[in-house]
Order: sequence, then structure tokens, then C-alpha cells
Amino acid sequence: MFTATLLTNPDTPVLDRETVQALRNAWGGGDAIWLDPGVAAEFPVGAMPANLWDAWEGLQALRIDLCVQPTANRRKRLLIADMDSTMIQQECIDELADEAGVGAYVANITARAMNGELDFEAALRERVGLLRDLPESTIGHVIRDRITLMPGGPALLATMRANGAYAALVSGGFTAFTARIAQTLGFDEHRANTLLVADGKLTGQVADPILGKQAKLDALLQITTRLGITPDDAMAVGDGANDLAMLSRAGAGVALHAKPSVAAECSLRVNHGDLTALLYLQGYRREEFA
Repeated sequence: MFTATLLTNPDTPVLDRETVQALRNAWGGGDAIWLDPGVAAEFPVGAMPANLWDAWEGLQALRIDLCVQPTANRRKRLLIADMDSTMIQQECIDELADEAGVGAYVANITARAMNGELDFEAALRERVGLLRDLPESTIGHVIRDRITLMPGGPALLATMRANGAYAALVSGGFTAFTARIAQTLGFDEHRANTLLVADGKLTGQVADPILGKQAKLDALLQITTRLGITPDDAMAVGDGANDLAMLSRAGAGVALHAKPSVAAECSLRVNHGDLTALLYLQGYRREEFA
């Protein structure tokens, strides 16, 4: 048995009953359940629809996301999340680079690395090198003035943790940022790269080893083993090429507002909803949100 979930941005609730019923009828699905009127609905289907991606394409034009996944074990016991452009709306290194006067150049490298066009480790070292001599205090200013949470994040963390899930923030960014974001949102642990500092300034180097694609997968495997669960019990979310191994191994890997090459590799794609989409995908109703 599978569950089809239709959802959209809670700020623009455009999901209507006719759209849900039309798809349910076309696929011979069971009764529709409204998880949040105008925002999210689901219905059961007996098999994975052959025309899933045609239907998905048509709904994208209406600003509606469509995900189909096995019904069993939908409520996950681990949330493992990327940070930049996932739990927050920015790329931290781009914001630091802007303070250093090389914002546009670094942002271009970041975009290409996240789309899988560049080697992640080499691209990270190059970008960090351009931050040399930036005052360490700039990090605090960036966090305070430039970093904003992705909508839906607080509800996602609070609800999953209230229902017994463990939450890990795993980033190819920097511990100076993940520590603050993890504390703000209520993650149980965080992992990231460490910017090296000397005499109050960034040295332009990052501590080894680099936390990249493999390290994110390793984190998923290590944490599930430690918790006595399997990767099938995990929901992973990310947007970049360095998230793909983690997304593909988790029981539910969600490409959130992801780069095109990343979304193409994932069966669960959220382009219009916010982070509460991850709750709807687990079958949570709006009134169940913490």
C-alpha cells in the first residue's frame, strides 16, 4: 500500500477538493484525508502510479507538490537535516563572503558545488581561503543580522521530538553556525566543519577532515546504529549534491527546494511547501503540530 500526499505553501493555500478528488479518482485511490484544509491532503493507493511524474509535472504548474511513498513506517524516529538553504534560508559561507567583499564570486562557486558541478571539498577550501583575515566576530554579526530560519522548521522539530524522534543537524557548513541553529531549533546534536581562527581572525583554512557527502551518509548510519534503529526509520532533508547519499539511504529522503540535479535523483520532492511538508508526509494533521 502507498500513500499519495498533495501539499502546497501554507502561506498560499491553493489546494482544493476538486484537484485532490480528480487525482484520487484517476488513480483509483481510497478516501481522501485532509491534513490541513487548503494546504495538505492524502489518500491511499494500491500501487505506485505509472504516470506519477506526469501528474507531478501538471501539479507543479498549480504550485502543488505531489509525493507518493510506502504507507508502512511513515512516521520516522530520526530527522537528519542539512542546514544551509534547508533549515535556514541562506548559505552561511556566502553571507560571510559578502562581508569579506567577495560575495558574488563565492556564491557562484557555492551554487555550482551544490548542483554537483564541482568537487565539494576543493570548492569549500577555495571559498574558505577567500575569507582569510575576516574578523571572527563577523560570524556573530552574520548570524544576528543575515540568517533567517526556513519557515516551518520550529514546528517540524517540536512535533517530531514531541513524538519521540531524535534530530541531528548535519552540515557541510560550519560549527559556528550549526551550534546556534541547533540550539535555536532544538536539534539533539549537530555536525559540521570547523573554521580555523588565529588572533581573532579566520585563517582561511578549515579543519580536517572535511565533512561532505560521505560524512553525511556516515552520520546517518552511525546515529541510527547508536539509536538501535535502521536508516528506514529516518527522514532526511537537504537541497544540495552533498546531501544525495544521505537522502537516497534514508527511509524518506526529501529534496526541499533542491537544485534541479538533486531533485531529479529523489522521489520525494518539495518545491512549494515549507518544512511542515515533512510532517504532512508522515501523516501528521495540522492540529497535531506541537
